Amino acid sequence: MRCVLVSKRLDLRGYFGAEFARSAPHVELVDHAAGAQDQDIRLALAWHPPDDAFERYPNLRAVCSIAAGVDNIMACPSLPADVDVVRVVDPGQAQMMSSFIAWHVIGHQREFAAFRAQQRDRIWQRRDQRRAEDVPVGILGNGGIGQRVAADLAQLGFPVMSWSRTAKPASQAGRGFHGPAGLAAMLSETEVLVNLLPLTSETRGILNGEVFGRMRRGGYLIQVGRGEHLVEADLLAALDRGQLSGAALDVFASEPLPPAHAFWHHPRIVITPHDASDVSINAVATTLAATAAAIGAGRRPPNAIDRTRGY
Repeated sequence: MRCVLVSKRLDLRGYFGAEFARSAPHVELVDHAAGAQDQDIRLALAWHPPDDAFERYPNLRAVCSIAAGVDNIMACPSLPADVDVVRVVDPGQAQMMSSFIAWHVIGHQREFAAFRAQQRDRIWQRRDQRRAEDVPVGILGNGGIGQRVAADLAQLGFPVMSWSRTAKPASQAGRGFHGPAGLAAMLSETEVLVNLLPLTSETRGILNGEVFGRMRRGGYLIQVGRGEHLVEADLLAALDRGQLSGAALDVFASEPLPPAHAFWHHPRIVITPHDASDVSINAVATTLAATAAAIGAGRRPPNAIDRTRGY
């Protein structure tokens, strides 16, 4: 089966070619940028596709993302309504994300930023220590990655709560909440808020002043979802008035973050360059091979999203 590589940001052939030859030998890669236009192409691999990317492929059946997120594909104007959009599910990515979040949760609990400041100023001063059980963590998003994060944080002793749009089966890792009332209830107990939500019309701007105001005073935000989830001015205001004591931001509405942006120099914001986790090349190739097999057999691909929900 022929698969077209479509991206405004990555040279996908050079990045994935060798692994695809091993893991998906029956998938032939063709380059959209080179002018590929073929009635036989039924599969695409994409990341931030150009607006007209899918106009050339009238028999396209599925588009695979190279990550768990698919919002950049869903936003493409030329994506046909009947084409499946497939996300990558990678347990290794969940582990990387979980360790990244744990680093920030523990950093807030143990006040690592204060120790760094004391070192800079040559101050020898012990600080009061809080136990993990005294720092409740609320997680926005209860999918595969969110469940791994919840389980790992619970293992470390943190009280964990998870929120989703609709009810999910009970978990031993912590308490579950859903819907608007559930979000308000969870936030009222939350000191550290972790955002792992997909970007949809319902979640855009969800990290706002109202949400921050419902959290425990002196709370902390860990933002690893999508940049468009965050109302940036509301975060700065919450930090300035002490409602939040700090924030760890890995994703931004504009990437790379502009050099003049206020976040760079804010003393209570930690910035990382959209590097909290990454999918393995093997996971992308395996997803592509499974999608190609499903299309060939006339089945819906595994891990195809519900396009009405956006995830």
